[in-house]
Amino acid sequence: APPGRAQDGGQETSFRWQCVDQPIGKLLFRRFLEGAPQFAAAGALWAEIEAFEQCEDAEREGSAKRLRSRFFTPGGSEHCGFLSAAATAPPAG
Repeated sequence: APPGRAQDGGQETSFRWQCVDQPIGKLLFRRFLEGAPQFAAAGALWAEIEAFEQCEDAEREGSAKRLRSRFFTPGGSEHCGFLSAAATAPPAG
């Protein structure tokens, strides 16, 4: 199997397959994140990124600024400190 994509009895067992691509797996994982105080910010970030991906082009800049302020600013109540500096850097250009 390719790196990071183990298989068990022919079933895909990667995180993406189980927690992103499969609706019930995604729902259960999101509920797990929301129910654990230490992971609640990660669950909220995931939901906001999905909403960002659906918003109109004219709304993207403002939405991106709100995301950065809410989740990427150290000291904030929903700061996701586990993200790398590269992941939270504003896009170049």
